[in-house]
Amino acid sequence: MAGVTTLLTEPVVLASAYSSIFEIGGVSVRIAGENENDVVLGPSLRAFSANPRRLDVDIRVEWRGELFRGQERQLFDSGSVWQLYEREQGFQFDFISSSFGQQPYKRLVIDQQFRSAVLQMSKKSFCRCCRTADPLDYPLDELLIMHRLTQERAIELHGCGIVRADGVGNLFIGHSGAGKSTTTRLWTEFEDVEILSDDRIIVRCDEPAHPLRSEKKIASEVIDESREQGILRLRDGAASRRSGPAQDDRTNVPEDNKISMYGTPWHGEARYASPGNAQLARIFILEHGQGNVLTLLSPPQAIAELLARSFVPFHRHQYVASALQFLQEVVNRVPCYRYAFEPNQAAVERILELRD
Repeated sequence: MAGVTTLLTEPVVLASAYSSIFEIGGVSVRIAGENENDVVLGPSLRAFSANPRRLDVDIRVEWRGELFRGQERQLFDSGSVWQLYEREQGFQFDFISSSFGQQPYKRLVIDQQFRSAVLQMSKKSFCRCCRTADPLDYPLDELLIMHRLTQERAIELHGCGIVRADGVGNLFIGHSGAGKSTTTRLWTEFEDVEILSDDRIIVRCDEPAHPLRSEKKIASEVIDESREQGILRLRDGAASRRSGPAQDDRTNVPEDNKISMYGTPWHGEARYASPGNAQLARIFILEHGQGNVLTLLSPPQAIAELLARSFVPFHRHQYVASALQFLQEVVNRVPCYRYAFEPNQAAVERILELRD
């Protein structure tokens, strides 16, 4: 893939022979390197390729002979594949797996604003494992976006985003097993909807257009291959092309107060992952129950429920504080309900009948 020509502001890294750009939740990321294979976007990121005028995160891939475990102060240990360390000018993410040996097989060194980074790859680890390198493979891609969101008015939530044909966007939040996949199935059986994701959604405040920030130019892509082949079900990103606001009582909210939800590549059981986005009309906290009962939550209740189902880096108190501040903004503009639902079509009809 040849280098992408784009008008960039900051961050800036040295020019590389090859580069690719993708955008998730309004965050644009460029990965660059001297090897073409190092910048090829994998299946999960391919539909999120973009060509924005402004770049949020810039990553340069570099190959090292061998990497060794970090000696810096450890901030967090995931207990599985990655650890986070504090550096003088930023952070260091080390990725370790027994299939690659005892030392990190890759390392992301990034600044405090999560804008400029070097991704170091271990030649020794990949030679031992005999696996093709995918520098951005999960969980690095999600960790990168999740941490960058701490610098913006945005947050990642555990939920499924459903957009109706008229542009109304409903977000159903829930822990694993709460009914997100069931909700996705019920809505797709009931009417023609766009599923932004069935597991991870990014919610953000879309600020007014600025000369340095372009409209998203994500190419529409339709990929609907069999689940037996393990391929994502990527539908046409129609939600991102709808220019009209959600049809509810909040259409008079000033433009700079619009709260939107974005699809992500990180899908659930239903395997929906779309680069689309839509204005957010309502939020529902899912729980199993009887009678399809909706309970409007107060702002403090809503914030507590959303934070408990968010992906916020808790190793920095300021990240938590900014997340709480943004969630306050969200619940002030978007009604939030607790939804005790039954797994039948009546659950969908109850939402369609709702009047805030």
